[in-house]
Amino acid sequence: MTVSATLRGAILEIMVDNPPVNALGHAVRKGLLEALEAGARQPEVEAIVIACAGRTFFAGADISEFGKPPLDPILPDLCNAIEALAKPVVAAIHGTALGGGLEVALACHYRVAVPSARLGLPEVKLGLIPGAGGTQRLPRLVGVAEATDMIVSGDPIPAGKAAELGLVDHVGAEGSLIEEAHRWAQVIAGRRPLPRTGERPVAGDAAAIDRYAEAHARKLRGQTAPQACFEALRAAIDLPLAEGLAVERGLFRQLVAGDQSAALRHYFFAERRAARIDGLDASIEPLPIETVGVIGAGTMGAGIAMAFLSKGLRVVLLETGADALDRGLANIRRTYEASVAKGRMTQEAGDQALARLSTTLDYAALGGCDLIIEAVFELMAVKREVFARIDAVARPGAILATNTSYLDIDEIAAATGRPDHVVGLHFFSPANIMKLLEVVRGARTSPRVLATAMALAKRIGKIAVVAGNGYGFIGNRLLARRRSEAFELLLEGVAPWDIDEAHVGFGMPMGPFRMSDLAGVDIGWHRDPARVENVRDALCAAGRLGQKAGKGYYDYDEARQATPSAEALAIIDAFARGQGRARRDVPRDDILERTLYAMVDEGARLLAEGIAQRASDIDVVWVNGYGWPSYLGGPMHWAERTGLARIVERLRAHGMPVAPLLAEKAARGERFDDPQPA
Repeated sequence: MTVSATLRGAILEIMVDNPPVNALGHAVRKGLLEALEAGARQPEVEAIVIACAGRTFFAGADISEFGKPPLDPILPDLCNAIEALAKPVVAAIHGTALGGGLEVALACHYRVAVPSARLGLPEVKLGLIPGAGGTQRLPRLVGVAEATDMIVSGDPIPAGKAAELGLVDHVGAEGSLIEEAHRWAQVIAGRRPLPRTGERPVAGDAAAIDRYAEAHARKLRGQTAPQACFEALRAAIDLPLAEGLAVERGLFRQLVAGDQSAALRHYFFAERRAARIDGLDASIEPLPIETVGVIGAGTMGAGIAMAFLSKGLRVVLLETGADALDRGLANIRRTYEASVAKGRMTQEAGDQALARLSTTLDYAALGGCDLIIEAVFELMAVKREVFARIDAVARPGAILATNTSYLDIDEIAAATGRPDHVVGLHFFSPANIMKLLEVVRGARTSPRVLATAMALAKRIGKIAVVAGNGYGFIGNRLLARRRSEAFELLLEGVAPWDIDEAHVGFGMPMGPFRMSDLAGVDIGWHRDPARVENVRDALCAAGRLGQKAGKGYYDYDEARQATPSAEALAIIDAFARGQGRARRDVPRDDILERTLYAMVDEGARLLAEGIAQRASDIDVVWVNGYGWPSYLGGPMHWAERTGLARIVERLRAHGMPVAPLLAEKAARGERFDDPQPA
């Protein structure tokens, strides 16, 4: 880390070099403040430019310092010192100015950026608010409405929009930021009074905050940081700067010590750990992938095709029948047309994506593909037949991938002569939208194929988690355990909507039975009316297949609005009586303990079996693929915050099994990812 100061004429250029993202750690803050104070004392210095080396301006505070004793100068004091300086300070922004980085820029008197720069305050995504003046200075520059959107969404904006809002004073040419900043500094060097952001009035009133809160109430439900953002923004409107800064700092300290921020910071690092694969040499060069074959043009296959097309890869889409292929192609066209209409992509980008797509009914057309992935029926016989056909036409070195969500990929790979080139790529529907990708490593999957799968996932914007080969891998294994316990609750007399309501109250976007209705109650059903083995079979035999049929666990109207179904409840009751099950009242807390603690127990089994590399990987899968609230960190982190000993105690109280690893960790007071004793 270096902070250098160079006098160029009458302009002092302070250059910070703290790879990789110029985080505002203690050494950077100290060096920057010292350089600024030294510049302020030099009579020959008329203006100061703050810039960063490398690929970005300050991309935020040093997250590793959160929760630790603060070291002076703390970031709020640095920002206040910049704003109070008697000489004009210009921020030269490239890459990103995020979090504390934008707060430094807000404290500067002027801001110059290149067109590709992005500016934002993403602290809310870590369960925090901006803590160094962001909530107080931003509304003074851009107004309450825009500041509320930026702060509570946490999403960055491009330099062009920032200039329109008044957040950036000048957008210069790419590649000449420092020169542009120096020219700007020369122009404004003699201007007085200095335009201190904190001295400006706030444009707008609290009504803008109220409107935003009302419009986003459902999305923000249960989260503490957005509510603190609203409170801090109201302080910016109602109080002088110094008092508003004190309110902001107090709220920041409360949040950084709270469970939700701890969970979100855990998740932040969990995503990054997921990219590290045990036993895989990081120097392995991935195979080049430019053309992907996709077998199956249904909802999943079309989504997978779009995931690749939208990121610049060519796709060959195969179906066994012309009608199915036409439907798949029409689905892809409609999706791109809708994206263009909603402004999510340009017409040119949509046209280019479609131009990279070719379709076929002939397996031979897959011969030039670098990777071929199937998205066919979830039956082992069908998968093996497809893989045998792929193996016969695929070029040497091509990767063969299965999108199976439950099946044994080693058994699938055995249908080929190249099991070392077979890997699982479990996309989540809709595959062009959902960020999660489970990369399933078979017993003979080669390290290079695994490295290629991870690199490809990153290229197409997915968050990849490696799973071992086992029933349901990571995500669906926990899902199956929760579903099994939810079925037990049904048999004890708990209504599906009561179970769902408990999960929604916990923070899930929907409960297990609304999710089942949405996906299709008949997924995995053997379609033999004579074999009614569980509640799902009983509903399917009665034609209650889910939302698509207008009835499942719930009834659905033409607008697909769900209402509790007396018929479904009668079917469940009849099945329970046939099983000789006694009905009883089950408290809501017991509903959550039995379903969620069962998931934790299953997660411990995944760790013991080596299906999941680490507990945090399970968290990443469930946050990204199944709607676990990120502000609760994932099921395994949540379990540790709840207390593993309590979970073991309650599982035993409910007469449920306890995984040996879970019992051991609870007895030793350890976390799941703590090293095992020798």
